[in-house]
Amino acid sequence: MPPAAPDDPRHWLALLDAGAWFARLSPALRDALMGAARVRTLAAGQALFRRGDAPCGLYAVLEGAVRVSGTSGRSDDSREVLLTLLEPPHWFGEVSLFDGQPRTHDAVAEGATRLLHVPQPALARLLADAPARWRELGLLMSHKLRLAFVALEEAASLPVAQRLARRLVMMAEGYGVRRDAHQGMHRRSLAVSQEQLSMMLAVSRQTINQNLKELEVMGVLRLNRGGLEITDLPALQRLAGYGPAQAPTGV
Repeated sequence: MPPAAPDDPRHWLALLDAGAWFARLSPALRDALMGAARVRTLAAGQALFRRGDAPCGLYAVLEGAVRVSGTSGRSDDSREVLLTLLEPPHWFGEVSLFDGQPRTHDAVAEGATRLLHVPQPALARLLADAPARWRELGLLMSHKLRLAFVALEEAASLPVAQRLARRLVMMAEGYGVRRDAHQGMHRRSLAVSQEQLSMMLAVSRQTINQNLKELEVMGVLRLNRGGLEITDLPALQRLAGYGPAQAPTGV
């Protein structure tokens, strides 16, 4: 049998299996999701959905990244608040599945992006066929809820330098969605700009730049065009306030 083409969901099984959530699913649910899924592509800057849109299903990032953001401030003086950048093999979109309410944030392709899409009607059918599957979707949502609680606590109690260190560690771990992160393997190169970090942490770009340069002088990371490279992860973890086994994964 010839290998599956990129527009065939089966082409991406190895990538999806690198994700902790998908790898733990029962064979029946994995097959049901893949059987209902379609591959979609988005151009850079193209919106997948906007805040207030109706529920449209479950997604996994296959290539590229999805920018999840909202706005704050008055309508005449609003600014973007960047929650996160979702990268492969991150699954998302399950919150609206549970409550049937509109989307809470904007999801926009950060660059050319490929996604796996399980439409809402297909999801409803496979969950109706086996209600026990709701638990698996609940675990996906609880992962994000844990991370949200961590972010709220950090924003209220930690100085910017420590919050930045923690966010970089979490990004190196893929926010706990990758299986290799659970085995102590982390990315060292992060494609995130200083502007994006400033929006994630709700501080000025100048503050982020100052803190990153201090980390660079300390030998913890190296700044480059389009992102940064973590050169001393244990030191970054210590600055974040936890050791290698203590970083929150949300699971």
